[in-house]
Amino acid sequence: MNNVLPPILKSIKSKKDQNTMISALDIGTSKVVVIVAELQSDGILKIIGKGQHVSKGLKKGVVVNIENTMQAIQRAVEEAELMADTKITEVYTGIAGSHIQSINSHGMVKIKDEEVTQMDVDRVRETAEAITLATDQEVLHTLPQEYIIDDQQDIKEPLEMSGMKLNVKVHIISGSIAARQNIIKCIRRCGLEVIDLVFQPLASSHAVLTQDEKELGVCLIDIGGGTTDIAVIKNGAFQHTSVIPVAGDQITNDIAIAFRTTTQIASDIKETYGSAMPSLSSTNEEIEISLVDGEKPKIITPKALAQVIEPRIEELFEQVQNEINRSPMGNAIASGIVITGGSSMLKGMVEIGEKIFNMPVRIGIPRDIDGLLQVVENPRYATGVGLLIMGKNDIEKNENSSGKVPAAIEILKRAQNWFKGNF
Repeated sequence: MNNVLPPILKSIKSKKDQNTMISALDIGTSKVVVIVAELQSDGILKIIGKGQHVSKGLKKGVVVNIENTMQAIQRAVEEAELMADTKITEVYTGIAGSHIQSINSHGMVKIKDEEVTQMDVDRVRETAEAITLATDQEVLHTLPQEYIIDDQQDIKEPLEMSGMKLNVKVHIISGSIAARQNIIKCIRRCGLEVIDLVFQPLASSHAVLTQDEKELGVCLIDIGGGTTDIAVIKNGAFQHTSVIPVAGDQITNDIAIAFRTTTQIASDIKETYGSAMPSLSSTNEEIEISLVDGEKPKIITPKALAQVIEPRIEELFEQVQNEINRSPMGNAIASGIVITGGSSMLKGMVEIGEKIFNMPVRIGIPRDIDGLLQVVENPRYATGVGLLIMGKNDIEKNENSSGKVPAAIEILKRAQNWFKGNF
């Protein structure tokens, strides 16, 4: 007997041994980032490439110039392909912006056969989604908070459980139809297909939060260039989300106005010397900046820079506090605040956050990854890494669902027929 495998089994074996490529596209107001990872056979995500380019086609998270957005995407993709030595054809991408809205809803159905099936779960979620939205809005995500079977609450996985009545509580996130279409249009014109479009804080939560934090209660603050996204998570589920139109670009603009310099110089000195607290900044160090009118360069200190930044950060955190208070679980955030996004790297963010929120604050850095860690271990890449993790979860879920008994029996039958025909 020859030591060979049937073609069908060879195919299965090769797919199992072969690493899968996943690509994430984070289209932000200030930057476009592409991250490529290899999903290894042991389930570990290995980062193998990253591309980044300045974004000039978006305003507050929404596409306002298709051509500029396409150019930024193409440049970032080319850079990532070069580093990863691979061709990118499809991506997981994020969506944000002031058009994002959210609401908590619930639904109820009668269990058909006194045992919950996938059909029952689909039907009850459809009833929960039967809400009135503005004509320019569509549902992006329906995130289950809990299922209730008869009087039994706090059920996460209702399948195959017995009962007469199935209820579900959900958090629904909606967004502008036009905003979604414009993002997808830009991506497709760059020769890419969108696998999934994900609300950015949902992606970031997979990258920077622990399961314990999600269960105990946590508020995720994702400070981008154009908007700050907020998510309150408790009992492992999203309870409240919102978007604030105050973020990193407003800080940059304040610096540019205060010191009569360009926004590019303001952005550079913010990243290099910026602090949210003057008490943590030096009064002796000197920063030379060019002025917009071409006059002699001006000398400022990091402390003077921090005095411009601090009021904007305080305003931002106070608005976040108001959103936390609006959340049904806002008074039960046991594990505190996690700040991520580019502007979270300003010195003093943790200290000023703990003063305003009166609870523990930490910086959210992407975790549970391997490979080029020095490239992505930074809060500004939380959304990109989170999109990769969601892609990994999708692949593993599909693999598990495709391995059901009927499929396995069919494969064995085909293998038996092959052996009969060859031996």
